[in-house]
Order: sequence, then structure tokens, then C-alpha cells
Amino acid sequence: MTARILGSVARAAVVLLLVSVAVFGATELLPSDAADARTGGSATAVGEAELRDRLGLDRPAWRRYTGWLAGLARGDAGASLVTDRPVGRMVAERLPATLTLAGCALAVTAPLMLLLAWAAGTSPRLAALVTGLAAVPQVVLAAGLAAIFSGALAWLPPVSLLPAGGSPLEDPEILVLPTLALAVPSAAFGAGLLGGAVADVVRRPHATSAVARGLPPHVVAVRHVLPFLVAPAVRVLAIVTGGLLAAAAVVETLFGYSGLGELLVSSVGTRDVPVVQAVAMLGAAAVLAGLLLADLLGEERA
Repeated sequence: MTARILGSVARAAVVLLLVSVAVFGATELLPSDAADARTGGSATAVGEAELRDRLGLDRPAWRRYTGWLAGLARGDAGASLVTDRPVGRMVAERLPATLTLAGCALAVTAPLMLLLAWAAGTSPRLAALVTGLAAVPQVVLAAGLAAIFSGALAWLPPVSLLPAGGSPLEDPEILVLPTLALAVPSAAFGAGLLGGAVADVVRRPHATSAVARGLPPHVVAVRHVLPFLVAPAVRVLAIVTGGLLAAAAVVETLFGYSGLGELLVSSVGTRDVPVVQAVAMLGAAAVLAGLLLADLLGEERA
């Protein structure tokens, strides 16, 4: 068991390293660099050359990457190429907002996923609807939610601006739309994975017997189906949880929510490679941790 765990952790570490290489390479291929973003293209050729030398942008790409990797191994994520602020401090300032949003989304996702999985496992028509819901692009869903709840009903603010220096919990209504935009597709995706397990359990003798005795559907679901779904549901939820943090980048940008996702998008725009690397690595680590937990739970069940 210990060898399997170590092997899984080693594979996750290799994947994380490859992700860092891919993110660095993709950012490197973008036109211009942080010096252009910092000066707005108004600096003289001599001034821009001096700035690139100070920022280390005149060094070969492989040297900049290995220097960043060596610093990360020492616990130093470097400094922003645009603001000169420590990357670790920038991430620490945004992390609570993203964790709050992800926590709220997870609290909605878990029960909604079970409800949709029950629907998908007991009705082929509802299963098709759940599959269709999971296929809706997050951008489209977020726009639709904003149009309904902010535009037509005027119940919620169309953007989720955080109070200066405050917590999103001080103004909970700004969390509603981003939470739903994250939770609904995640729950539909998880329900699609769990629907087959639900369909299998409801066909077992103990479940069909409960239905034959006239027990209400909610009693059958809670007493005779749910106990058999705990293990696969936890595995699916582990995968979904990792995906929530990764998907937050889109949602935060759409609603102007100042979390890690919004920081990632703005940093890509300014070619701020150390910040992009740090945030992307955190997102990748969250996804890999979810997959690793799901694999370990699967091995324990086996």
C-alpha cells in the first residue's frame, strides 16, 4: 500500500513538473514581454534594454526557467516582473477569496450532484438532460445566470467586486452568481459519473424490494441507495473539488471577483511569468491532489 501511495505521489510530482514546463513555454511564446507591459512601449531602446537586463529577460529561456525552479525548491516563488512585489505575498492576498468561493461552490455542488445523479440514474430522459447541462460552456451558463438574476430580476449584482481589504463574507450576495456558475456544471459533471452507479444500485434486490413495499422515493434513496454510493461519491467529489479551483479562473474573470483566477488572467496579459507560474502550479496541484485522492480511495475500496 505504501509503495502504491509513493508511486502515485511520484507520478503526480512528474506531471506537476511537466505542467510548469508547459505553462512557462506557452507564456514564453506570447508576443512581447513584461518589459513592454511595464513601460507601455514608451521607453527608449536603451531604457528598455536596461529594464530587460534588470529583470533577467535578456537571459536564455532555459536559464530563466531553471532559476525559477531552483528558487521554488527553496520556497521562493520570485518577484513580479511588473510590480516587483513578492509573488508569494500576491498569491497569499488572493488565496482566501478563491478558497471562500471554492468552499461555497463545493457546499452547493455536493448535494446538487447527488440529486442530479439520482435523476440521471432513475430516468433516461433526465440522464440526457444532465448530460446536456454538463456540456453547457461555463461562459454561457455564467452569462445566462447574470442575465436572469441581475438583469431580468435585479436580485443580485452583475459583478462581484470585493470590498477593499475585506472578506467576501462581509457581502455574501456577491458570492451567489460565481458560486452557481462554478457549482452547476461541476455538479452535472459529477452526476454524469455517478449516474451509472445509481442505476446499478436501484436495480439491486434490496432496492427493488423497498420500492415494491411502497416506500416513498426519498426513503428508498436515503436508506437503500445512498449507503452504497458513499465510496464512489467521495471519489467523484475529490475529482470535482480539484476542478473547482481550476475552473475558478474563468468565473472570477467574468464576474470581476478578485481571486487567484483573476490574478492569473491579468498576469498572462502582462506576461508576468513568475505570477503565472505560481498560480498555474497551485491550480494544477489542486487538480492532481483531487485525482490522487480519488485513486487512493479507489484502491482502498478494491
